[in-house]
Amino acid sequence: MPKSASLGDLERAVMDVLWSHDPGPGLTVRQVLDGLTGRDLAYTTVMTVLSRLVTKGMTTRERDGRAWRYRAAATRETLTVQAMRSPLHDLSSEDRQAAILHFLSEASPDDLAAVREAMAEVEAKGDRPRRRTAGGADPLG
Repeated sequence: MPKSASLGDLERAVMDVLWSHDPGPGLTVRQVLDGLTGRDLAYTTVMTVLSRLVTKGMTTRERDGRAWRYRAAATRETLTVQAMRSPLHDLSSEDRQAAILHFLSEASPDDLAAVREAMAEVEAKGDRPRRRTAGGADPLG
């Protein structure tokens, strides 16, 4: 699990480049730099960002001759879940539900449709019982 899932703008852009490529052997600093279109960055800047991402546990690296090859340590989805789960984990069940319902109240119709679809998949697998609010209503309608 990453030490810190918090990413700055440039770190996120670098991760986007790594996530957009087949993990295969990974990417060199030069390949990541080339993938950062629309940014005028020095090679050493990208090298430093990649090293920081290794320290944060967001990427892994492997020697390839004199160069390093970098890969995302996990998928975008996995890292997002870890980033959200960590602060929610320390909350009481009541506070966790309140936080989740707050996020849902601000979600777009497309986001709500995706949540409904995901909930249906989870319920179909039998992984989780269907939860209802105190009044017995389904919180998503």
